[in-house]
Order: sequence, then C-alpha cells, then structure tokens
Amino acid sequence: MYQYTDFDQQFIQARAAQYRDQLSRHLAGKLPDSDFRPLRLQNGWYVQRYAPMLRVAVPYGELNSVQLRVLAQIARDYDTPSAELMERAQSTQDKIGGIDAPKLTTNYGHFTTRQNVQFNWIPLDKSADVMELLASVNLHGIQTSGNCIRNITSDERAGIAVDEDVDPRPYAEVLRQWSTLHPEFAYLPRKFKIAITGANEDRAAIEWHDIGLRLLRDDEGNVGFKIFVGGGMGRTPIIGTVIREFLPWNQIINYLEAVVRVYNGWGRRDNIYKARIKILVKAEGQRYFDEVNEEFDRILESGAHHTIPQTELDRVTACFVSPPVDVVSDEAQEKAEQALLAQAKADKEFTRWLQQNVTSHQNPGLRVVTLSFKRLGQAPGDATADQLATAADLAEKFSAGEVRVNHDQNLVLPWVRIDQLADLYQAAKAAGFARANVHLLTDMIACPGGDYCALANARSLPIAAAITERYQDLDELFDLGEIDLHISGCINSCGHHHSGHIGILGVDKDGQEWYQVTLGGSDGSFLSGPSKAGKVVGPSFAAAEVVDVVEAILDVYRDKREGAETFARTLNRVGMDDFKAAANAARNTTARAH
Repeated sequence: MYQYTDFDQQFIQARAAQYRDQLSRHLAGKLPDSDFRPLRLQNGWYVQRYAPMLRVAVPYGELNSVQLRVLAQIARDYDTPSAELMERAQSTQDKIGGIDAPKLTTNYGHFTTRQNVQFNWIPLDKSADVMELLASVNLHGIQTSGNCIRNITSDERAGIAVDEDVDPRPYAEVLRQWSTLHPEFAYLPRKFKIAITGANEDRAAIEWHDIGLRLLRDDEGNVGFKIFVGGGMGRTPIIGTVIREFLPWNQIINYLEAVVRVYNGWGRRDNIYKARIKILVKAEGQRYFDEVNEEFDRILESGAHHTIPQTELDRVTACFVSPPVDVVSDEAQEKAEQALLAQAKADKEFTRWLQQNVTSHQNPGLRVVTLSFKRLGQAPGDATADQLATAADLAEKFSAGEVRVNHDQNLVLPWVRIDQLADLYQAAKAAGFARANVHLLTDMIACPGGDYCALANARSLPIAAAITERYQDLDELFDLGEIDLHISGCINSCGHHHSGHIGILGVDKDGQEWYQVTLGGSDGSFLSGPSKAGKVVGPSFAAAEVVDVVEAILDVYRDKREGAETFARTLNRVGMDDFKAAANAARNTTARAH
C-alpha cells in the first residue's frame, strides 16, 4: 500500500483543521449555509433525506486493518442519530406495493460501486471530529463530491491478478496526487470519474467512466495506456470511445490535462443533464479528439508539462511491494491442495465457497478471497461496526493486514496463504462472511435509494430485500449460475443498473414508486462480455410486480439455455422477445393476484 509522506499527512491534517474552523463559524451563524455548502461538499459531506452523509475516499480500493478499525469506530460512535430523528425517519417508511419497508439501520458503513465508504447518520456538529479521526489514519473525504475529479478506482485484484500485464496501483496513486485539489479542475462542468486497470479482464468497468485507462505493453515491452473517454451512465448511458490506442506511461498526466482542459472549456454549464463529458464527446466526436491532441502537443511544446520522471514512479512503486507473507514451499502447497480437496469432498458448502469466493493469485502459494456481506436482512454494500472490526481481524490474521473494496460492494482479502484457507473459511463462516453467493443473483449491487438519498425517485432496498428473500436456496442460485443484478433508485445510476444483466431502475409516476427493468447490460468483464447498456423490457412495473418479473425472466433462461450456458450468453443468443413477453405476462398475473 502507498505510504503517506510527512507532506501527505500534514496536508490532510491541515485540511481537517480548516474544515473545523469552517464548521465552527457556520454553527455560530457567521458562515451562512450558502457559503458553507460548497466547503462541506469539497470534503465529502452531503445533506441527505434525514441527516448528513459522509463519503470517504478509498483510493483504488485499498485499506489496511488500522483504517478499517477507524471506519468501524466511526460507525459505532458517530453514525447514530438522535432517537427523535430516528423515530421521525422510520415513520416515513411505508410499504410499497405490499413489500415491507426495511427498518432503517444505524452504526454501519456502506461500500459503494466506486470504492468509497459512506455513513448516513453522522450529526453535522460531529463532522469535524470525524474528519480529524479519518486524517489520523490517512483517510479523508476530499473530492468525493463536487464538480471535480473524484476518487480514482481500480481492479480489486490490482498487483495480484494472474491476467495482469501491469500493476495499475502506482499509476493510480500518481494520478491521485495530481488530481487532488488541482486548481484548474476544481470547478468542472460536472463531476468527473477515472478508472484504471492493468488486467486483461475489466474488473473496474473502465469503459463506463469519463476516462478509462488500460495499462498494457507494446511489442517491445514498453508500458503505456489505452485511453477511453466519454463513458458514463445516468440519463444517457454511453460507452467510452478510444481516443488513444497507446500513450507512453510517463505522458499520462499531460494527456489527461489535455482531455480535462478541453472539456472544462467546452462542457455545458447551463444544463446539468448535458454537462458530462460523454455529451460533449457524443456531440463533437472527432473535433473534440482533435482539440485534445492539439492541446496535448501545446502542453509538450510549452515546457510547462508534467512528464512523470522515472524516479518518481520508482518512489511510488516501492510502496506497492508484496507484504511479508511467508513463502509457501512447493511441498507445503501440494499438501495444502490435497487437504483442501479432501475437505471439499466432505463439505458441499466449503466446495462452493472455494468455487465462488476464492480465486487464483500471481503467487501460486496464495489466494484471493472475497468476503460476502450480502445476506438476508442486510442491504447490499452495508457493513455494521462489528462487521468492519471483524473484517479487520480477519485481514490481520489471514491477509497481511490488507483488504480491498471491490466494484460489487464486497471486501476482498488479497494475501491469503493456501494452507490457511480452511481456517479462514471457518472464521469467515462464524462471522457470516462465507456465503458462497459471489457473482450469483443475490450478490447484487444496489444504491441506498429513497430510504436515505434525497435524489432518489424510488427505494432500492425493499426491492433488493424481496429478491434476496425469494432466492435463498443456494442450490437454485448455483443452478442459475453467474448473474449480475443491479438496482438504482434514480437515473443517476449509483447502482449501475445500466450494466447489469438484469437492471432495475426506480422511477416516479405521479408520485408513486415504479421500476423499469433492463436486460443485457455489461460492465466489460469476461462474464458479461463487451461493455454495453441493457435494453428496457417495457413499461415500468409496480413494486409488487418486480420480483415476479425477475422470476419470470429467469424461468425463460432456464427453458432456453443450452447446457451450462450463462444467463448473459443465453440472452445474447435468444434475443429479448421471449424475455419481454414473460415479464409482461408476470405483470398481468401479479395484477390479477392483487
């Protein structure tokens, strides 16, 4: 992991102190809300439906156990509303279409699709205390909000994936330092998101970002970037377009400055729905690309460029060496593999856990293990204070004190010895983290939706809970195979519904919560195929109809699949018509039942 320098530490501590002064003046009535609002947003503090919401950045998804314990402490000690506020908030949670509203929960953190952690109940007058606590372990909320370059995300297997050409973490860190409080890009037309991967499989959904970066090597072994620009979800889902097939690695800051500078100059500020870079790229096409390349040339010719020195990359790269995990000898590895096979033959649950939650590692004596937080009665992405602390314990005992936050809202242990897998399984099972549903239907992505978010048109969590309750049988889940189901409470697409094999979008119809269903989306992974947006099944469905619609769609898949064919491949082969017909028939059946 990257090690903060004295400058890095002083920087975020000074930022926390600055925020405390701003908050004190605001609470004393000396700084009006209109002036305080942009200051708190710059530090990740929103005001949501009932209370402030803090978004903490986890750059490229890496956390150590000390940081995880502080997040647990924040959840336990600060994510607690007054009894009066909680009673008032809970009283608004009506049933929707016969589906029980989930009980609003406190004292937890929520992992997002962009490797952030959110807290929903921290009182504003405690926000400066939380900022200082975060700064004590090199965490912050800087630029997790606002029209700026947001948290840079990456593959949760960065540096350890067997299909990786180049470790993206050092480059992500250099870009994080470049983009943090960049004075020219502090007021962009709209928020701006960058994702980076160095692997053959896209586990970072790079083509769905404003800028997507893929590290690769040319025929001579030189490292460079393939650059995508103009991707994004929201009201107008668009897949990024390649603007540069290969850019030498040391020129990446110069090129990104050109990309963002041209966008900053030409992007729409008069219409929030047309302000993202994807709209500019779609409207201008080659003209935008030409201007970026001309600006890049001007930057290089001016002499005032930011070409990355090899010494700086070496300095940062030195922070990402493998941790001191004991080497597993060939003999010990073979013995461990035999023991695992024997245990798997005797324990079906363990077999499934190895299949779904454990993946290979660059070091053959290690494995990568996903801790699944997706369970009945717990919203996707949520982790209680006790669960965060327990995850920190597991990281210290089994993963060199490190975890990763992944795109699917789970935690990943990246440094697990093969001869400790069985012990980890027992510990994870005791903690409730060993459910073997990773990449299966109930390992769904969902945003907090209307239960918490002031922007949402509908609630996501009751729908997620109802689907999870319907599909509790692991035998059935394994029979269905790997399926990405994504749920968003509004068109902002925080639940990435566009990229789900099955996507569910909450919409407002005359003040009522309805849900639009899409099929065939992809985030670019091997499971999903090339990145694309799902297609709408038909008119939106009432809340009570959604689970039946999902079940009807899956019944068609069971009927139409060939052999072990996945849902995504069956849908691509068969087409949408049969699935649409089944969805609409389920709507009519549910309507008659009610």
